[in-house]
Amino acid sequence: MEKRDLLYTGKAKAVYATDAADQVIIHYNDDATAGNGAKHDVIENKGILNNKISTIIFSALKAAGIPTHHLDTLNEREQLCKKVSIIPLEVIVRNVIAGSMTSRLGIEEGTEPENVIYELCYKNDALGDPLINDHHAVALGLATYEELDRIYELTDEINAVLFDLFDACDIHLIDFKIEFGKTEEGEIILADEISPDTSRLWDWESNEKLDKDRFRRDLGGLTNAYQEVLSRLIALGDDEE
Repeated sequence: MEKRDLLYTGKAKAVYATDAADQVIIHYNDDATAGNGAKHDVIENKGILNNKISTIIFSALKAAGIPTHHLDTLNEREQLCKKVSIIPLEVIVRNVIAGSMTSRLGIEEGTEPENVIYELCYKNDALGDPLINDHHAVALGLATYEELDRIYELTDEINAVLFDLFDACDIHLIDFKIEFGKTEEGEIILADEISPDTSRLWDWESNEKLDKDRFRRDLGGLTNAYQEVLSRLIALGDDEE
């Protein structure tokens, strides 16, 4: 597989073309951002940890029959992925109230809602990724109602798999955000990454934060927390073999 031109640079990853028209290489870097890029730092080895964690998660999802863009992990920083047209929406899944929802709705952090809450954001940095609803998404031409139905169906399945996966590691999956893309054939599949950068993960017993809130809230110890998540996932895999 030949790595070719840089196609896109995001906040924490870069996407490169390959000699296969339907495949790309995604490179995980060490940048850490918060507040839509307002806060920035470079944290050594963060990209390596996210690549390893995301690989394990994608493998678990694929084993459960959930379609993803992940094809292979090439090295400690890069994945080979299906090339997709990204749907400019972020789906936020909230199993427990935390983050912006606490201040936005005046709900205490750690509150468990009676049902899982889904939120939809329009991926647009200039607008600050605003919260929208299904009707906005359709009116803006971001997705059809049928595509949204499929996105929510996949999101249900993803949340179920991830909640059980982390639960088995004594980690509480508080919330996470995901993105989807469409293949050339029109299939909607999970794209981007799932890692402590895109999730809130708390230790079940102590509620210690094992995610990017350690950077957002200046708690320190981000790489130690990410390494703890990775170690637990690896240990779980070893136990199951």
